[in-house]
Amino acid sequence: MKKSPIALPLIALLSLSLVAFAQGPGGGPGTGGGPSLDAAEEVHLLFMRAEEKLAHDVYLALGTEFPDYAVFSNIVDSETKHIETMLNMIVQFGLTDPNILDGPGEFNADNFGAYFTEKYTALTAVDAAESPLLQALLNGALIEELDMHDIIYCPEVIVDAVGDITDQYGCGMEYTDAKALIRSYGNLLDGSENHLRAFVRALETAFPEEYPYTAQYLSQDEVDEILGR
Repeated sequence: MKKSPIALPLIALLSLSLVAFAQGPGGGPGTGGGPSLDAAEEVHLLFMRAEEKLAHDVYLALGTEFPDYAVFSNIVDSETKHIETMLNMIVQFGLTDPNILDGPGEFNADNFGAYFTEKYTALTAVDAAESPLLQALLNGALIEELDMHDIIYCPEVIVDAVGDITDQYGCGMEYTDAKALIRSYGNLLDGSENHLRAFVRALETAFPEEYPYTAQYLSQDEVDEILGR
């Protein structure tokens, strides 16, 4: 799987996106925080709503399985806020929440449901691992790495499915010039960085042999920068 560079500090990413907004249509096809989004911005926003639900539901399941590890239950609460952030954006831009009737581990077929169902099944099936707790903590860190990439760039599954989007720059935080989205995605990015640090701390404390943590989706340099190493 191709890894995409996201090593720019968040403030630099925000600055680049705000420059694009100031440039108008030449800086990206978004509306600059106006009343509507283009099709690429819409599909990404709805995707991120489901991806935040994925993280929430996985941590809910793993927290039930490993109640002595508060990292899961603590981050569930944060993911609930992330879902609310995406829902607020959906309402603000006049879209319909495709996942409104979905229970834990359920994902609407019209919003990449098969993709998220497969991810949920794989990330919660830790009992078969040699060390279920180790696998659970690794899965938590993996979700956060994946989430950071997908906030900034267009997720690979969208690029593969949407004909008008041809590469990772076709949607995401680096694509949009909608100020409200940029602000919300920036908040999600901050949260994911904090969550990754929390999972790595828990992982390396419970399993010292896993130190230093090895990146699973992003590059090692990107992860080390987030971890302050």
